[in-house]
Amino acid sequence: MRRLSFYLIRNVLVGFAAAALLLLPLFTTFDLIAELDDVSSGGYRWTQAVEVVLMTLPRRAVDLGPFIALLGGITGLGQLALTQELTAMRAAGVSILRIAVTTMAAGLIVVVALGAMDEWLASPLQQRSVQIRNTALAVSGEAAKPTGSIWARRGNEVARIGAMSRHNTPLNVEIFRLTADMRLSSYIFAESAQVRPDGSWLLNHPKIKEWDQDEQRVREQDEMVWNSVFSDRRLRDLSLPTDSFSVQQLHHYVMFLQGSDQPSGEYEMAMWQKLGRPILTLAMILFAVPFTFVQQRSPGLGGRLAVGAVVGLLIYVANQIVANLGLLLNGNVMLTTLAPSLVLMAVALWLVYRFDRAT
Repeated sequence: MRRLSFYLIRNVLVGFAAAALLLLPLFTTFDLIAELDDVSSGGYRWTQAVEVVLMTLPRRAVDLGPFIALLGGITGLGQLALTQELTAMRAAGVSILRIAVTTMAAGLIVVVALGAMDEWLASPLQQRSVQIRNTALAVSGEAAKPTGSIWARRGNEVARIGAMSRHNTPLNVEIFRLTADMRLSSYIFAESAQVRPDGSWLLNHPKIKEWDQDEQRVREQDEMVWNSVFSDRRLRDLSLPTDSFSVQQLHHYVMFLQGSDQPSGEYEMAMWQKLGRPILTLAMILFAVPFTFVQQRSPGLGGRLAVGAVVGLLIYVANQIVANLGLLLNGNVMLTTLAPSLVLMAVALWLVYRFDRAT
């Protein structure tokens, strides 16, 4: 029986590999086409575009993990069904539940590998690729698209950074200082700032407005030292896409946002999506078992793969809709993010149980 389990696991893993070899080159080609649109003779070269795409390949593999799991499971088990090997196993007394458990064992190997890849390979490489791309675009004069405003709060002091330069220099710095009754007491604007080794910032040519009752005072300085609410490490992290963060980075930043009374829902959702991806992947693998043990009048392997691709796409869309609706309606982020994966797992287990009892 142990030999049979190893044989099943090997065939399912081969199915996963086949699905990955089909999907990854396809999506990588799309990514390369998108990158080539930004290639120019004076900055972002085609060799850099290829490098960026190759560096984001692990991230693409992690994102496609649930699809690879579903299509790979259908391929591995479907091939055994075509050669009548599954029929022979069933005739020898192997239950569908046993086949499902063995398939899940193969899925656990994939889930662990993808989780390790996401945390220690995909995230660092994607972050490095973003830096290479932004630097090259800045040299070409197309710069780097603004990363968007970055906000932080400490007590009654609120700060905003308009953008980060390619040298990680804060630009368009605004500092709002409030009174105890939340009225604006002073406003500081600086076009740029220098982050000093001790963590403080040197604001360049700040313009300062202060209010004392109905009186307003305006002054300018050549420079001003500010005890920043940011740290250099957080600034580097914030200039990167959310999906490039590792789980550890997301956790640290969520703690920072919550500690400074700032909204953290977007980053919490990204964190729980990463933590919930193994459940979604295992559920997709379980769905491959009912696809294999359909009645004889059902489509062959090609038809099952097509149906599996459609089902996988619908599950992905539904998962994103539920998670974003939860964020929009201020629901529990962990619950709304993990609920679709848990429901899908329950449905997959019920289908396996039903097929096992019916045969």
